[in-house]
Amino acid sequence: MNSKIAITSFASVSPLGNDAVSVWEAYQLEQSFIKPTQIGTSTVFASSLSKENKQKVAALRLSETKYKFLDDSVLFAILASRQAVSLAEWNSEDIFGINIGSSRGATQLFEKHHAEFLSTGKAQTLASPTTTLGNISSWVAQDLQNNGPEISHSITCSTALHALLNGIAWLKSGMADKFLVGGSEAPLTPFTIAQMQALKIYSSSESSDAYPCKTFDFSKTKNSMVLGEAAATICLESGENEKAIAYVEGFGYATENLKHSISISAEATCFQKSMKMALGRMNPEEIDVIVTHSPGTIQGDLSEMKAIEIVFGNNIPLLTNNKWKIGHTFGASGMLSVEMALLMLQHNQFIQVPFLKQQQQIRPLRKIMVNAVGFGGNAVSIVLCKA
Repeated sequence: MNSKIAITSFASVSPLGNDAVSVWEAYQLEQSFIKPTQIGTSTVFASSLSKENKQKVAALRLSETKYKFLDDSVLFAILASRQAVSLAEWNSEDIFGINIGSSRGATQLFEKHHAEFLSTGKAQTLASPTTTLGNISSWVAQDLQNNGPEISHSITCSTALHALLNGIAWLKSGMADKFLVGGSEAPLTPFTIAQMQALKIYSSSESSDAYPCKTFDFSKTKNSMVLGEAAATICLESGENEKAIAYVEGFGYATENLKHSISISAEATCFQKSMKMALGRMNPEEIDVIVTHSPGTIQGDLSEMKAIEIVFGNNIPLLTNNKWKIGHTFGASGMLSVEMALLMLQHNQFIQVPFLKQQQQIRPLRKIMVNAVGFGGNAVSIVLCKA
């Protein structure tokens, strides 16, 4: 059995745009897409969908009655999945699996239904089916009529990359030839924002900095995480493929030994293990770029950097990330980082973080590593190789 795993398409619904061309153009801009946003009764920094994507979501909600009462996270996933499957040229006769996860799931609907319950003592009829964790993949499957397995899960902020791991496992086992994987998140809600503020990791709304989320800036003295909303998906296929954009060259995973529920060790042991596993027999010098997880917190950014230094020594690859630009999209973030990596491979161009020391690309981009980790210390590292 051919062990190669090909990525044949990718798509997203995000603040950056609604297709690969507009997303790439957005990455060429040095501006952040994070701005002051009204969430409930408060104004906080956040990153919302692009105007075009908001219009697409609204149109989908109104297109059929069955979509009217779905959470935004589900609608985001449906739109991203439709686009990815279309680009991969899959059709209704193809048998493919679906694994799209979410850190928080139906955040807006759950908060809405719970608030109504506290107010009236009663729950609405559709409160349960529209807020279950399996709601995302099951509705994507309904929309695409895929004739294959469907899986939903939550592994906090590494959810999307765990979906990728699941897809790889199904393909390598021979139980499937094609898999749609990704993550979706719509976390811009009052209670979710309040939770992050309670942890004292959220960027202050009083900041006047052009970049409210200072990822991998080790001079910062305050945590600067910011939330964003998005969905991102990719299509995986077994073996060599003429449509391949890239191949999964390596993958790794590990779990941190926690001291408390949101801790990570000073040298991110979980990342050290996941990166080493993903490298396998590869020479670390083969990695051209690492798309870091880097949420914008002091401890999170610093520990990941120390892990990279331990694994790569004096030959640290080019480092970049996208949370400074679009915020942290929780369960979708890892797949948005994969999208960023795929675009860099396609265009053979490294994307800089504008407020950090500029790095020089000195060779063609062939291999890029993507990192993700979440509450619970569940780290994943993926190595993508140019097709």
